[in-house]
Amino acid sequence: MTALPAVPEEDLLRLDRHICFSLHAASRAFDSVYRIVLKDLGLTYPQYLVMLVLWEHGDLPVKKIGERLRLDSGTLSPLIKRLEAAGRVRRERSAEDERSVTVRLTEEGAALREQALEAVPRRILRSSSVTVGELAQLQQLLGRITTALDEAAATL
Repeated sequence: MTALPAVPEEDLLRLDRHICFSLHAASRAFDSVYRIVLKDLGLTYPQYLVMLVLWEHGDLPVKKIGERLRLDSGTLSPLIKRLEAAGRVRRERSAEDERSVTVRLTEEGAALREQALEAVPRRILRSSSVTVGELAQLQQLLGRITTALDEAAATL
């Protein structure tokens, strides 16, 4: 592990020194862009994330979707209910365990994938000065940071 450069103590609480704020600002910028490009699909950003999981993995229990998105059921259930009301997904209780609810794409939800492919990644990449390679590097680094933070949180 590489040692961090020495930082004067008075700089430790400067906003621009906090990676958490840089990530927060980037996240808000993503929210702004995604709000625009997802409007035509009739999805919010959190709903889009649920759809991404379902397009990738197919039918899944709510619990598994929550694990993939790092969302608890109290946050996830209203999202799924709105997607169901819009005709994008349907929920089915497990016959074996009534506490378990599986989410399935409807035909409309599955068809939305092609529209999303054009509307989101392609449109955003066309309008960005960031390269695909830079985004891949950032994603890899963020994955490492997330793992490190999960490990740190487990020891606190």
